[in-house]
Amino acid sequence: MSTPQNMPDMNQRTELKALHIPAPLQGFDAGDAQVFDLVLAGGLVESIAPSTQREARGIVLSAFVEAHAHLDKNYTVRDVGAAKGDLFAAIERMSRHRAGWTHADLHQRMTRALHDAWRSGTRALRTHLDWIDTTPPLSLEVFKQLREEWRGRVELQCVALVPLDVFADHAAGERIARDVRDAGGVLGAFVYRNDDLEHKLSRVFDLAQQHGLALDFHVDEGLDADATGLRSIAQLVLERGFAQRVVCGHACSLSMQDDAAANDTLALCAKAQIHIVALPTTNLYLQGAWHRTPLERGITRVREAAAAGVQTSFATDNVQDAFYPYGNYDLLESFALGVQVAHLPDALDWLGAITVHPATAMGLAWDGRIAPGCPADLVVLTAADEYDLMSPRGRQRSVFRAGQLLE
Repeated sequence: MSTPQNMPDMNQRTELKALHIPAPLQGFDAGDAQVFDLVLAGGLVESIAPSTQREARGIVLSAFVEAHAHLDKNYTVRDVGAAKGDLFAAIERMSRHRAGWTHADLHQRMTRALHDAWRSGTRALRTHLDWIDTTPPLSLEVFKQLREEWRGRVELQCVALVPLDVFADHAAGERIARDVRDAGGVLGAFVYRNDDLEHKLSRVFDLAQQHGLALDFHVDEGLDADATGLRSIAQLVLERGFAQRVVCGHACSLSMQDDAAANDTLALCAKAQIHIVALPTTNLYLQGAWHRTPLERGITRVREAAAAGVQTSFATDNVQDAFYPYGNYDLLESFALGVQVAHLPDALDWLGAITVHPATAMGLAWDGRIAPGCPADLVVLTAADEYDLMSPRGRQRSVFRAGQLLE
């Protein structure tokens, strides 16, 4: 009798020899060792020991965690066309297309994305769902169905992506917050240079506190230096002593502000324990000039955030839609691009940005650090060092879930 796909074979033992475990993923005392042998058994990492081999044959990572995706929009670019750098044109195109979405269409596209993510090594994924008014979107119904279908393979979370101005209507905000709570979701908003910004953000925080909801914002997704939603969010967290997790995606405008202002905002974010998600593929495509080579690029201050004590992740964001017409759900590709565009030294030191950091931001049961007794949900790369890691050959991988190799 075959073992179900989401259940480990308790009798299976697998030995992984001569692998490097990057420092940010080490949940054990490695001492001076750099190369390790692992034994997987019963769906867990049974043991980790220094290897007798001096040279690593590959790198082992915990399975990836995708902190920011849009499963409802993906694979629609052939219908809507690419927006070519115009964020608000992309929003409008997707708004028109959304009117024709069906349960079957959503299920097919969202399932395709999950298969891609699963095979690439992703164990958990948070998707934003367009939520434009008080009526829960059709995508929420499909999401809840998929959450059950994929239980044990990809752990799914959803965020209500609501235009911030909707929260000016108190009754509308209350209805949305109740539905998000009942769906086990996260409350979110699209924040960009809104009128009466602080008042509307305060209303979002009111609702989150009343209903015990975590928050996840699209914030300052552009290259306007006067977009300061991130700072306002950090101030509200501190003023209210807000206890739930707060995630802020994009924050591109931070790169356009002078150093003093940006560093002051990052200091507030660190104190407020805000998690920032950088989204290099979509924002490099959307932000910056299209009539010439772009000089200003859509990436937040990743290095400065880390230096200030702000935990930061990389995520995929859009895949083959009006916002970003290319891409797939291989999170390691988004990571590799982010390392290059943000000029991050020693790529191995940043691998927490697709494993440990997003797992913490999403409140997952396992933080992604590898240690004896942790889940044997692992990705073994052929890369032996950071230079191979940045190449397609080095990113070839074997994916283990519950200690079993995915075919």
